[in-house]
Amino acid sequence: MKKSFLIIGLLIGLSSIGNAQERIKMTVEDAIQTGLKNSKTLDASSMKVVAAEARSKEVFAGLLPAVKFNASYRRLSEVDPFEINTPFGNLVVSPSILDNYTTQLTVSQPLFAGLRLISSSKIADKNYEASKEDFQKDQSDLIYNIQNAYWNLFKAEQMKKVIDENLEMIQAHVNDATNLLNAGLLTQNDKLKLEVQLSDAQLKQLDASNNVRLAMIGLNNVLSIPLTTEIEIASEVKRSEADFGELNTLVNAAIEERPEVKAAKLRVKAAEYGVTAARAGWYPQISVSGNLYYSRPNQRIVPAEDKFNSTWDVGVNLSMSIWDWLTTAHQTEQAKAQLAQGIDALGIVKDGVSLEVNQYYLLVNQSKRRIELSELTVKQAEENMRVTSERFKGGTALSTDAIDAEVSLLSAKINYTNSLVDFELSKARLKKALGKE
Repeated sequence: MKKSFLIIGLLIGLSSIGNAQERIKMTVEDAIQTGLKNSKTLDASSMKVVAAEARSKEVFAGLLPAVKFNASYRRLSEVDPFEINTPFGNLVVSPSILDNYTTQLTVSQPLFAGLRLISSSKIADKNYEASKEDFQKDQSDLIYNIQNAYWNLFKAEQMKKVIDENLEMIQAHVNDATNLLNAGLLTQNDKLKLEVQLSDAQLKQLDASNNVRLAMIGLNNVLSIPLTTEIEIASEVKRSEADFGELNTLVNAAIEERPEVKAAKLRVKAAEYGVTAARAGWYPQISVSGNLYYSRPNQRIVPAEDKFNSTWDVGVNLSMSIWDWLTTAHQTEQAKAQLAQGIDALGIVKDGVSLEVNQYYLLVNQSKRRIELSELTVKQAEENMRVTSERFKGGTALSTDAIDAEVSLLSAKINYTNSLVDFELSKARLKKALGKE
C-alpha cells in the first residue's frame, strides 16, 4: 500500500513539473528583441536577401573572364598505319596511335553583348537592394505586431484589474444592502438588484480572465515562444506629449523613408535596365577566347607522335542575329510593359503611404484628446461613486442609484485604459507609417 501511494505521489509530482509554465518578466523593448530573434518569417526574409546577393554576384561574374579546363582519354580501335611504299621500303607517314590523351585550357572574355551583360548585372543589383528594403519592411511590420500584441495584453490585464475592483465594490454594496435590509431601510427587491449586478460582474470577471489568457497566447505566438509561457508585463503606459510635426512634412518624409517606396523605386530602375537588356538582340555579340592544348598525340603535329605536345590558339568571335521574326522587338515590348507596371506600382505605394500617414496622424491627435476627456470622466465618476456610496450607506439613495454609479465608474475606467493603450498604439502606427522603428 505504501508503495502504491509512493508511485502515485511520484506521478503527481512529475505531472506538476511537466505542466509547470515558464514565467518571464518583459518590457516592450525585451519583447521586441525576443520577437526579432525568434521570428521564422523574418529569418525567411533575410534568406531572400542572401539569395538576392548571391544572384547579383552570379550575374556580375558573367562580365569577367571565364577559365575552363577539359581533359579526356580515348582508346581507338586498331587500324593500319598510313604508309607509303618506296623502292627503299615502306615509309610510315602517320603511325596508328591507339591511346589518345587530351587536355585543354580555355580562357574567354565577352567584349560586347549589346549591353545585355551589364544591364543584367544592374538588374540583379537593384533587386538585391530591393530585397534589403523588403527585409526592413518585414522587420518594421514585426516590431509593430509585437507592440500591438504587448499592449493588448497590457490592456486586457488592466481591464481585469478594473473589473476586479468593481466586483469588490459591488460585493461591499451587497453587504451594505444586507445590513440595510435587516434594519428595515431597504427592500428585498433592491437587494436582489445588487445581487444580479454582482452576478453580472462575476461573468465579466470570467470574460476578462479569458481575454487575458487569449492576449497572452497571441503575444507568445508573435514572439515565437511556447504558448503556455506566462509573461509578466513590465512596461507601463505613460502619458506623454507626441509632437510629430507638420502633416505635409511628415508625408514627404515618409515617401522618402518608407522601405516599400524605396523597394518600388529600385524595381523601377531594374525594369529600366530590363528594357536595355531586351534591346541587346539588335546588336552584335563580340568575345575573345584563347585555348591551350596539351595532347598525346597532338592533332596539329604531323606526323603524329605518341607523346605530349602543347599548342595554342587565340581568336575573336562575332555573332549577330540577322532575322529572328521580331523576337527582340517582342521582348523589348514586354520589358517596356513591365517598366510601366513598376511605375504604376510605385505610384500606388506612394498613395498608400500618404493615406496611412494622414490616417494615423489624425488618430494620434484623436487618441491624445480622448485621454484628456476620459481622465476627466473618471474623476467625475469617482466623485459620483463616493457621494452615492455615502448616501446608500445612509439609506438616502436607492440601489439603482448605486448600480448606475458603479456602471458609470467601470465604464469610465475602461475608457481611460483603452485611451492610454490606443494612444500608445497610434504612435507606433504613425512611426511605422513614417518608416521609423
